[in-house]
Amino acid sequence: MEAEDKDNTAAGGEPEVKSVTSVANDKACTAVEGLEESAAVTKFGPVNEPSEAEHSDSNNEGTTIEESEITFEAPTTSDTKGFDHSAEEVDDVKEVHNESSSDISEPTAGESESVARGIKELTPELTLVLVGDTNSIEIGSKNILFDHDEQTNVEQFSSKLYDFCGRYISVINMLGLQNIDKFPLNRGVHAFLLLLTNGLHNSQYSSGVQWLEKAFGKESLAYLMTVVTHKSDEKCESAVTDLKVYNSFTEKTYHTCKNSMMDENEIIALLKKIDVMVSENDPHCYSGLVCDDNKEQKDLLDHKSNKEERIDSSVSQQNQTADELEKNTSEIKLKCDPANEPGDVEHSETNDESTTSGGEPDVKPVITFATNEKGILHTDVDGNKDEKSEKIFEEINRKEQYQQESETLLSRLHLQEKYHQKLTPADFLRISRPVKQHHDLSEKDLANNFLQRLMMLDYRARYIPVKQDSPEVSHLKPVPQNSETDNDDFDALFTAKIDSDQTKQSHVHPMDVQMAVFHCSDSSLKQNMITKLSQCQYALPLLVPDPVTMDVECPLWTFRQIRKSWKITQTKDDSNTVTMKSMPICKAETPMVSFFRLGTLSLSKSQLMNTLINDRHSTFFHRNCPGSTKSRHLLDGVAEVAWYCPAGKPNDAFSDCIAFCNLHGDALMIEKQRKILMEKSSVNVVLLPTLEKSDQSWTVISALLKSPKPLICLIVDNDCGAAEMKEGKYKMGLKDRSWSDVSEELRGIIGKILSGPHTFFQLETMAEVSGIRVDEDDTVCQEGKCAAMKIVNLLEEMDVSKIKDEYLPCQGQLWHDWCKINKEQYHLKGNIEKEKCKKQQELERIRQEQRAASCSELMKLFTESLSSLPSEEREYFLKWIQILLDALSTDDLSSILQKYDEKWSEVLDLKKKHDKSDQLISKQTELEKISAKLQSATFGLEHIFREIGQIYEAHKSLQEQTKMEETDWSKYPELAAELMISGHPMELMDGDAGHVPLTWISSLLDEVIKKLGDQRVFVLSVLGVQSSGKSTMLNAMFGLQFAVSAGRCTKGAFMQLVKVSEEMKKDFQFDYVLVVDTEGLRALELAGNATLHHDNELATFVVGLGNMTLINIFGENPAEIQDVLQIVVQAFMRMKRVKLSPSCVFVHQNVTDIAAAEKNMDGKRRLQEKLDQMTKLAAKEEVCDAECFNDVIAFDVQKDVKYFAQLWEGSPPMAPPNPGYSESIQDLKNIILSKASQSKGTTLSQFKSNIKDLWNALLKENFVFSFKNTLEIAVYRKLEVQYGNWTWALRSNMLTIENQLYNRIENGKLDKVDLGYLFKEMSETYEEIKKDMKVYFDDDRDKEMLVQWRGRFETKIKEFHDDQVRGVKRKLDEVIQQKNACKKLDDKKTEFEKMLLQKSKELAHELKDKAKDEEELEKQFDSVWSGWITELTGDTKPIEDINLEQEQMSILQELGIEWSLIDDSKSCESYKDISMIGDYFDYVTLNKHQELCNKSQQSEDSRRENRNTKGQGILTTTWVSVKKLFGFRSIRQKEALKPRGDFPYEEQVLIRSLIEDVEQQSLHAIKSKPVATRGYSPTYLQEVAKNVKEKVTEFESNRKYALKKEFTIDLLLYVFDMAGNWISESHNKFKMNNDAVTFVKSKKIQYYNIFKSFCKGNSSAVVLGEMICEKLKVSTVEAVCNKTAIDLAGEMRCSVPAFNGNRLNLEKYVLKSLAEKEDFDSYINYIRHPRNRAENFIGKEVKKYIFRKHKDKALNILKKNVDDINKLVSQALFTATEKVKAQRGDTDMWLKKFSSLLNDELTFNTICAQNFSDINKFDFLKEEIEKGLASIIDEMSSVSLGKMKEFRLKPDQILIDQLCNCCWVTCPFCAAVCTNTLENHSPDDHSVPFHRPSAINGLHYRGTVEMCINFCTTEVASDHSFYPHRDSEKTIPFKLYRTGGPKYANWRITADESKLTYWKWFVCRFQKQLEDHYNLKFQGFGEIPKEWRRHSKKEAIKSLDEMCE
Repeated sequence: MEAEDKDNTAAGGEPEVKSVTSVANDKACTAVEGLEESAAVTKFGPVNEPSEAEHSDSNNEGTTIEESEITFEAPTTSDTKGFDHSAEEVDDVKEVHNESSSDISEPTAGESESVARGIKELTPELTLVLVGDTNSIEIGSKNILFDHDEQTNVEQFSSKLYDFCGRYISVINMLGLQNIDKFPLNRGVHAFLLLLTNGLHNSQYSSGVQWLEKAFGKESLAYLMTVVTHKSDEKCESAVTDLKVYNSFTEKTYHTCKNSMMDENEIIALLKKIDVMVSENDPHCYSGLVCDDNKEQKDLLDHKSNKEERIDSSVSQQNQTADELEKNTSEIKLKCDPANEPGDVEHSETNDESTTSGGEPDVKPVITFATNEKGILHTDVDGNKDEKSEKIFEEINRKEQYQQESETLLSRLHLQEKYHQKLTPADFLRISRPVKQHHDLSEKDLANNFLQRLMMLDYRARYIPVKQDSPEVSHLKPVPQNSETDNDDFDALFTAKIDSDQTKQSHVHPMDVQMAVFHCSDSSLKQNMITKLSQCQYALPLLVPDPVTMDVECPLWTFRQIRKSWKITQTKDDSNTVTMKSMPICKAETPMVSFFRLGTLSLSKSQLMNTLINDRHSTFFHRNCPGSTKSRHLLDGVAEVAWYCPAGKPNDAFSDCIAFCNLHGDALMIEKQRKILMEKSSVNVVLLPTLEKSDQSWTVISALLKSPKPLICLIVDNDCGAAEMKEGKYKMGLKDRSWSDVSEELRGIIGKILSGPHTFFQLETMAEVSGIRVDEDDTVCQEGKCAAMKIVNLLEEMDVSKIKDEYLPCQGQLWHDWCKINKEQYHLKGNIEKEKCKKQQELERIRQEQRAASCSELMKLFTESLSSLPSEEREYFLKWIQILLDALSTDDLSSILQKYDEKWSEVLDLKKKHDKSDQLISKQTELEKISAKLQSATFGLEHIFREIGQIYEAHKSLQEQTKMEETDWSKYPELAAELMISGHPMELMDGDAGHVPLTWISSLLDEVIKKLGDQRVFVLSVLGVQSSGKSTMLNAMFGLQFAVSAGRCTKGAFMQLVKVSEEMKKDFQFDYVLVVDTEGLRALELAGNATLHHDNELATFVVGLGNMTLINIFGENPAEIQDVLQIVVQAFMRMKRVKLSPSCVFVHQNVTDIAAAEKNMDGKRRLQEKLDQMTKLAAKEEVCDAECFNDVIAFDVQKDVKYFAQLWEGSPPMAPPNPGYSESIQDLKNIILSKASQSKGTTLSQFKSNIKDLWNALLKENFVFSFKNTLEIAVYRKLEVQYGNWTWALRSNMLTIENQLYNRIENGKLDKVDLGYLFKEMSETYEEIKKDMKVYFDDDRDKEMLVQWRGRFETKIKEFHDDQVRGVKRKLDEVIQQKNACKKLDDKKTEFEKMLLQKSKELAHELKDKAKDEEELEKQFDSVWSGWITELTGDTKPIEDINLEQEQMSILQELGIEWSLIDDSKSCESYKDISMIGDYFDYVTLNKHQELCNKSQQSEDSRRENRNTKGQGILTTTWVSVKKLFGFRSIRQKEALKPRGDFPYEEQVLIRSLIEDVEQQSLHAIKSKPVATRGYSPTYLQEVAKNVKEKVTEFESNRKYALKKEFTIDLLLYVFDMAGNWISESHNKFKMNNDAVTFVKSKKIQYYNIFKSFCKGNSSAVVLGEMICEKLKVSTVEAVCNKTAIDLAGEMRCSVPAFNGNRLNLEKYVLKSLAEKEDFDSYINYIRHPRNRAENFIGKEVKKYIFRKHKDKALNILKKNVDDINKLVSQALFTATEKVKAQRGDTDMWLKKFSSLLNDELTFNTICAQNFSDINKFDFLKEEIEKGLASIIDEMSSVSLGKMKEFRLKPDQILIDQLCNCCWVTCPFCAAVCTNTLENHSPDDHSVPFHRPSAINGLHYRGTVEMCINFCTTEVASDHSFYPHRDSEKTIPFKLYRTGGPKYANWRITADESKLTYWKWFVCRFQKQLEDHYNLKFQGFGEIPKEWRRHSKKEAIKSLDEMCE
């Protein structure tokens, strides 16, 4: 590479001339100059023009004649006087008229003169220069401003403008121009028009102004006119606002117009603005680059031409005449900017031969002038240029060419935009398309592919094959057949001239790709890139020229993350001592050997260096590497450095670490880098040819020989052996010598030199070198470093092992103690509630200490910097912190690790000898101390973030208690969230404490959710043994930053977000991959059981979190693999049991031969067998039924096992990564993403919830029983609410249907209800509900979780629907049955009414003229009324009232119960509370079985003795050795409480159950009797009494005691009392409906009014109207109240918080109401009869809503229903009247029609039309009814809401039916009620978040009066036991409570932290009442902890909300 000569072969075989120098070719020269003089068409081709960029790969053929164009680089001072030519020569100028013409035609002399004269005569008024984007205008003949069809870059008079405004205006097109040195500017510029494309104006303005300032100077900005162009259909009003942000922009020099430039008004306005600007500018035109007349220009032109001439000598010797050259001019392609034309873009780096493929010279005139500040070259007296000017001239051209080539290269790689808008790590830290491993790539994909593969540690990233658009091999033109001779064959084989159809295009040099990516990356990505290059054992750029400015930069920052480890071998006294060293490479002081090349050489310097360092790996890229080409651009001038790191082995090349530096390119031409490296080097090695003293290279060598620095000269064309010329100066010939011999000798020389005194090189010292730029000097980097240094300065003088204790106290012993105590909460012993309170106090105390210690100076500085620094500076700050902290601990860690290594070896040796002496124990103790010191000395950024988390947790926990205001600590989660989103890993589990800081993690994720939204993530976790390469694998796979450095193994678990790229989102259902990296299993720091427990805990946690878990197996040791598999299988089994279903992939790393398919198959078979074996073992431990691994998790051994080769290709530290490892990484990534594409992942909120659930369950002993999926619980509760909505929709619709059918039955219009009709009526609503259910289950965000309940709830809804329909049918059938039973009476009622009407009418006629006043009429009516009753009902027997009390007494006496006992019970009313009392001992007599007392007493004696022996304070002893929990109590001993051992607690429970059962059975029996339809019968109560007696007798027969008569009496009276109300109400209803006398009496008022109306002489129509209104009044009230009841129930269900949720929600409000009321009796009622209490609560809430809180709303509902009825009746009146009138009907017809219209809504009894047959004016009847109706409506509007109680439907009962039809099973320990909304929710367990102290249910310790205050949720985490039954002899641990029997098995009681403040408050508030109620005491083990008494009622109520969240 270094020896390449870049010859210039043009495409297509045409000559490329880079300078016009031939003196003989005067005419050709003149032609070129003349072209320039006459402003010939010149085309500039900027790199960034789309047309050229897009076709840069396709123009491989030579330019055809038709496409040829004469282009050139013109001098900046181009006045014709600068050229010494005669006027005649001007006449010979050849002007190119058309780009497509093949010949340059010669104009006539006359034409030439005319053109010349025209040019001289025209002096433009204005000269305008167009700059900006080429796409901003449409150039064409209709463009007024620039009217030429073809674009030109020289002055053009605009004929369009002249025709338009009569002004001579010159327009110069510089659109898209990159470099003005190539442009002639002969006059001043009046205005620069910066043309901007609308929409891109911001970016184009910024770049345009920068270009203008750079090109013409800052003064040119005063002449700037900004023009925003837009399409004809666009608007660009906002552009001016956008541009105002720039200081250089002024609105008065702003214009906007269409991009066609055809609008005359717009052009006039533009010219006016230009004129104004010109008039205001002084001078009026800009002349900064206007040419000076300078004679020396021709001389300079000649000099430049000679200097740049590179025409092959064979071509220059041809004796071409001037005419011949002129003839070929048409075929010459003269280019101004080689980088800018398509053909040249591709060939700018490929012209490696002196001729084109056609053998013709390629002429390229490069005519560029270097000027001084005044634009004039320095010359001496004789007119010759001085050396300074010549150097400036060369430097300018070299920079120009370099920049052009850089632009070309970036364009080919599609990186143009990225040079300014840098690539960032975020561009690659994302899930994108898989990297193509074995496919050729196009150039546009090279950069991306290179970086992606580099991030995966694939060192072959340098050798990416490139897809060629044309074949590499030239296709020779065939030689004619008839001329086939030997000479022809010879010529064809060896000729340099090849006629080819295609020209070979060189692909981009691999190192150009690397360096281009380097230049286009920001500092963070550069650092990542260089770190990865270092891991790939590649050389790293040390000195890098900038591709634009060519300034030299040292990228010191990029080295900061690199650490190197090596082993130094020192020989002393014939023995070798090996010392290990590990440190950041920036800090390492090592010798440096620098290699240089002088001149062009045939040997590769880089290849030689590789043989010294690593002959198996190309550390330095060389010419023989794959993909190398002769053309390279960005590598020349780059100095690369690599370090040789010895392994401490005999075959090490060097005994210590050495830096090798390689300066690419000819060192003679790269002066700055050469001098720096020679200064810094310990040894300089120079490759050179044999020199002459006149050679320039000799100057360099001479200086080196004089320098004191050692020098080794390698002479490539000399075969001399190695020799020392003088001290420290060596030479050696390389000619005809093998690489191995040379490298061996060279190693020897270098080793010899370095064994003596020598200088050392340290990277950090590069910052001190002058003349170069160091990236760390950037302001942002310095600010970050400055902030970091403030922190590090605090720590510099400290012992590293003490830093954390001093500055990070919250995470030290305090945090560890907190974790230990927190875990102990779940393994309590003794008096567990007291113990728990004690531990919670300790936890609070630790938090207070943490808070007090949280203000360390270090944390203040860190958090201030984190929050105040801008994002870029903050990134630097964090990296500097990590770098500086690593540097602090490097030395300490190295020495500690070495000591640990030594001590560990000693312990192993002793163990091998089976030495069990004190020495082994002593060594192990020392090892533990070293381990502790190692942990203390490990200090990094993760520890600071851990401290932040602990500070936050401490403040947060105390804030909840003290209500303190939030301060800075509250912002910590937000700061951490920003970092996590930007790609920083965050600690999930503290590895040192083995604990998850839940509060911190939850808040952190909450902030992430706030910033990103609740995005879906795919959680990928990894699990494996320690140091098995888990973090390395994840880093390589996703480009992550998990710590992998030596001595810094991952502790705990870390999480990092990886974004899914936009192009990949369509393939996935999630937005991010969240990677969880974990510490290794079987950690050395832990031992024995601790290791196993820790590993199981970690594995369960990680597997539970992940949607997929990578199981990383390392090596092939069967024992290690088995241990890991057992842990993993157990973890997956636990997931299955708690209904989590992650997937897994096994990664088997470090397998020796992964290519052997047979071996892999065998390995997979053995793995499957092991997994199955481990499954069986785990199944026994987890009590799970599983025979193979596939029973636990879906697993395909063929697809889900991946074998990895070892990471390193050879032995570290010099081994590069194995390419096979990188391929395996890519394959594994593809497998993961393929599986992930089938997963929906989880939301961030679900992930947060999973963390909490898993960790809380792991803290407890039994994970499976303790796991509580809070997210699943929340989703289920939400589903319960939805279920309530669905059932309510069905219920309310059914109520409406029921109401309508009820009215029809009452109106006699329906005598049978068909079930099919009801289903049909409900079908529409039911179908809607089913649709809603489908949408809910299909579209809800938690649909994956909901699917498990879908089938059950669909079934439940169907059952509910069917039950509702059948229930309504049953009720309506009863109504029909009752109607039929009363048919005879109903017929009589009709007759009665008919007769009453007739009699009233007759009486009225009799008294019509006799009785005048109201009193007289009433007296007369009363006198006959009694007679009418007797007359009408004389033959009917009246129904008598019942005397229930007398009935009850008779029944009791019939049962043989003494009257005195009955009287006593009735008088004291004790029977009313029989179900509520806490003590039933007074009802018991023990004389029946005296042995019970004796046996109990003996047992009690033994218990007491046991308690006295082991101490009263040990609850465990009491509960395990004594038959605990089912205690004894003394009842009704009010004077003194004595411990009773004669009546167990369970018997109390049984008696209470007897009472409840008897009550329910009796009420059910009574309510099943047809009292309302057939009346009451004394046998009903007799049956109930008999049943009660039998139940009591049956109960006594199974007990060893008898129940006193008082119990039976009280129980009977209690049952009678409960049934009495219902019997009375039902009998009254029966009497009202079936007693004729009662019916007739009820009609008195109605018929008195009729009588009175007739007396007044009213017509029949008036009387009929009054009768109808009277009937309507009753039915209207009923209809309105029933409808209002339904509506109010619906309204309250939606708006009353207690009613609009699920069963748990109702329970919460019931408990709240009890607390607010603070009534003990109400509590006892709730405890004993929770459903009754809930119904009572609903009733009270309904009353409160209707009559107090929302009375107005209730009245509005009622009024609306009144209005609806009014409308209904009015419409019926109208319809009936119109129909009768139309059909000329009678009164009977009118009544039938009217009543039929009201059938569905109102009950309307038939009126006999016989007495009103005289009515014929139905409009009058209608009016009369309307008058009466109006008064009814008025009266109804003010009706009391309490009226609803009188009717069939009541809102409270509707809500009770809706809300209380659920589960009411109580906890077997504390009697808390299951809160599941479904009544039968099997197979789900019963559960309740409101467990309570057992004392509330009367539990106490047997043989004492000490109440049990323990919560069930605490008991199940303790070591206590209980007896499942009274007769049990065997106790069951609470942890295994489910094994106690059926009533225990179906309850789910999870251990929690007993934050149930509500019940603690209740116990304290009602302590005295509870003691009195149960006749027990809160003392001894039952003593209430004092902490409980601190809770207020407000806190108690608040705790209910917290528990229901």
